[in-house]
Amino acid sequence: MANKGQVRNWDAPQRHADHKRPVTRREFVAQGFLSGSALALTGGVMSLFADPREAYAILSDDMRNLLGPCGIATAGAGKIPFICFDLAGGANIAGSNVLVGKEGGQMDFLSTSGYDKLGLPGDMVPGLNDAGGLPFANTDFGLAFHSDSAFKRGMMASMTAGIETNLTGAIIPARSDNDTGNNPHNPLYGIARAGADGSILTLAGTENTPSGGNSMIPAMLMNPELQPTKVDRPSDVTGLVDTGKLVGILGPDDATAVMESIHRITSEKMAVVTADAVVKDMLKCGYLKAADIADRFGDTPLDPALDPAIVGPAGSFSAAEFNGGGRDGREFQKTASVMKLVINGFAGAACIEMGGYDYHGGARAEGEVKDFRAGRCMGACIDYAAKIGVPLMMYVFSDGSLSSNGALDNSTEGRGKGEWVSDNSSTAAAFFMVYNPTGRAQLRGATPDEQAMHQQLGHFDAGASVVRTATPAANNVNLLVNTVILNYMALHGEEGNFANLFPNHGLGNNTLRDRMTAFDAIVSGVIPPPPG
Repeated sequence: MANKGQVRNWDAPQRHADHKRPVTRREFVAQGFLSGSALALTGGVMSLFADPREAYAILSDDMRNLLGPCGIATAGAGKIPFICFDLAGGANIAGSNVLVGKEGGQMDFLSTSGYDKLGLPGDMVPGLNDAGGLPFANTDFGLAFHSDSAFKRGMMASMTAGIETNLTGAIIPARSDNDTGNNPHNPLYGIARAGADGSILTLAGTENTPSGGNSMIPAMLMNPELQPTKVDRPSDVTGLVDTGKLVGILGPDDATAVMESIHRITSEKMAVVTADAVVKDMLKCGYLKAADIADRFGDTPLDPALDPAIVGPAGSFSAAEFNGGGRDGREFQKTASVMKLVINGFAGAACIEMGGYDYHGGARAEGEVKDFRAGRCMGACIDYAAKIGVPLMMYVFSDGSLSSNGALDNSTEGRGKGEWVSDNSSTAAAFFMVYNPTGRAQLRGATPDEQAMHQQLGHFDAGASVVRTATPAANNVNLLVNTVILNYMALHGEEGNFANLFPNHGLGNNTLRDRMTAFDAIVSGVIPPPPG
């Protein structure tokens, strides 16, 4: 039994004796030498843009009809907003956070020794009740979590009560290499190929990398034109749109009218001028795009710090948390910036990288603190989607995982759980959550037993190791990414087009792919605008 106090700052860099000295950016992020975030904040002085889609009503009908042909995406291209969390370093996901079971699903419990490897002592294993008589296997979120999961506690701290009734998810047991950014974990390019887009940009990420995060993009999905725009602070969001001085001089309504008139005059003159079609298109659409930007953003701050649904008494973060500095504040600002873009349809999908998740070799408390912080950020995304009134798919992954040897950390933050002592790729898993404002997504399967197998796509053995032959994704990170994309398309009822968009997908025939699909569609083709 170990009873350790906090012997170091959890956010200080991790210097593991069994790891080589970090030399790459990814290694520095995973061990906490780099935070991947920034402290800068810029404020705005104009009123909050509560519903970005209402702005389109201002633009005249004939102009609005030309937005599509001019390549101006609207409302996230009508696809479900997608945000992924890249926990760099090898975080715990299975067992102590999201429950993982044997062939029968999450509630087909592992052995006591298996849970011990996953950091849960014998008196905290699923199947037992806590001191208050409540089961450790908690299904409030649809997807089963351990009742004392730090992810779950963090999500609850950011979410408005009652939102969980429209929330569910699925877990995918799948091994990946430890402590490396070389895992092709990131699905963003595939999500874009499936149709996700934004009215300002297609993809965003909190790191200036091809994936926008720590892990790589699968080679088969690479498209240099899709590299995410780096967004990790509120000023990055506000800097995406420049409406020019015309708005300041005339005001947004007059500026829009002027540029619409310019577009019409240009169109009329070009009807009698012989010119290359491409030049025509560039000139006409250039004015139209300028009109569209002025119309939607001329008097509308994008700054997440000014959105009361994000920061303030009714927000996911208090003003003190958001502006307080330190690691929490940096991560909250980063998350708020990304979710402001994606959930409002300004970006189609995004990746949030959080560093320092190679947290083995010390007190369990360190992992609990960092997992709780990640949960706060996950919950904020769900909470904001609920307030805006749109669905959300949120995906969480990490490079490898870790295991415990049974020694307990009985400190306040350690919560009497097993210490993480070593990397262990065999205990790895990823999971995704689905929020649907009109009701919890429906699991596939005609019976509860079948549904349980759609909520856990693969399984562990009794000793808490991934069964590598259970699914195509279990031992191949590329196919894990394809599984996530398949499930994203299925939420739109478009899984039938998966093989056409991804011809070398590796997930087998229709029957096998259905087995790897968790939920029925929650939207039909495109999402409706938010209520009101």
